[in-house]
Amino acid sequence: MKLLTKELQKALPPLYSTENEEDPMVVCKFFHPRSNWTWYVTEASLQTVKDGEELCIGLTEAIPEGAQPIDVLMFGLVDGFEAELGYISLRELASVRDDWGLGVERDIYWTPKRLSEVRESL
Repeated sequence: MKLLTKELQKALPPLYSTENEEDPMVVCKFFHPRSNWTWYVTEASLQTVKDGEELCIGLTEAIPEGAQPIDVLMFGLVDGFEAELGYISLRELASVRDDWGLGVERDIYWTPKRLSEVRESL
């Protein structure tokens, strides 16, 4: 399963663009089917490196000449040991495999909702 579709890339605002919003929209949800870990994403940017310097750009922006993509850095609510806001690496999510070989999945039935609604449901 592709974790980050083209549609989601268009829908996710760049990192820090909603930091002043009291109740940002949770655009997508990822989960591991055999654990209690869930990731609710509000923002995302492409993390690149150019001349040894890291740059983050919006997912729909053109990659600067000479820059190499290294990851997609996301921000949102992470519900694992406890629920807290934090950064999420798409590369790390994609690399997770349990002893059955199962990885993180995207909730294909997810409907975007406000962060406050997600917190109330936890």
